[in-house]
Amino acid sequence: MNYKDYYAILGVPKNAAEKDIKSAYRKLARKWHPDANPDNQKAAEEKFKDIQEAYEVLGDAEKRKKYDVLGSDWQRAAREAEQQRSYRQAQDADFGGFGTSGAAGASGFSDFFDMFFSGIGRQRPGGATGFSTAQQRGEDLESTIELTLHEAFEGGKKSITLQVEDACSRCHGTGTERNRICTQCHGTGRTRETKRFDVTIPRGVRDGQRIRLAGQGARGPGNGARGDLYLVVHLSGDQRFERKGDDLYLDLPVSIYDLILGGEVRVPTMNGDVTMTIPAGTQNNKMLRLSGKGMPKLKGAGAGDEYVRLIGQLPTELNDKEQKLFRELAGIRNGKK
Repeated sequence: MNYKDYYAILGVPKNAAEKDIKSAYRKLARKWHPDANPDNQKAAEEKFKDIQEAYEVLGDAEKRKKYDVLGSDWQRAAREAEQQRSYRQAQDADFGGFGTSGAAGASGFSDFFDMFFSGIGRQRPGGATGFSTAQQRGEDLESTIELTLHEAFEGGKKSITLQVEDACSRCHGTGTERNRICTQCHGTGRTRETKRFDVTIPRGVRDGQRIRLAGQGARGPGNGARGDLYLVVHLSGDQRFERKGDDLYLDLPVSIYDLILGGEVRVPTMNGDVTMTIPAGTQNNKMLRLSGKGMPKLKGAGAGDEYVRLIGQLPTELNDKEQKLFRELAGIRNGKK
């Protein structure tokens, strides 16, 4: 029985994080899957089996801890494990048992694996000859949700359809079925599925914030509980409004006559037009504020403000009378009349 360096098989350091181990496994599983190597299928099968075995240990916290503890002292531990296995087999024979406790090859992996790990984190189903992975919570997933500014303002329910990666429903994320490569996920333990979700949009949600859907993440190994799904909000640009925090900014074209003489104009807001008064003598590009007409505040009551920049529109194609009047006005302003 030869020692298996599972870290070397996956190409990760001994202090690798769980996500890095998982990423390495998926990459290697895709590369060495027998279906992807038709010209060298036998060698690929052996390589693929080693990769699965390594992940079975390093991807499970309990198995990995035991593997790290074994270290260079694995041979002594192997002798002790062999003595215990022989003793259990003798007991099984005395009491009419099946003699399968800890038997080499029970998992479909190497003798090294079966000696130390085939019973860890696994439970034997009634009447089955193999083993199934103990239930664990699934990993959290993350995706994006596209919202308009109006949807962020209104909040409420929204149905979306996403392509999400999940634990294979056939093999429950183990990658194997009856000691064979799962035909549905091809040994990776993962499949991509199209799912529909009903999402509650918080009023005033901002770009980049995350919405949590509890229990909508990946299914855990061994048909364990699902993790959570996090949706990162991406707000599309709006043709009228620019958002800064909870405030909105709007450029409003107005007549120069309204700037000079004053008047009332209709101003768009997120929940309908309102009337705004322009004081006489208002300068071009002047910013006026509409209190409470911005975005709803996520924390606390109330809303931001809407700031309206007045953009004066000059008249074009003046007739003779208009040109004459403007000249007279210019003369008065310049002190000539």
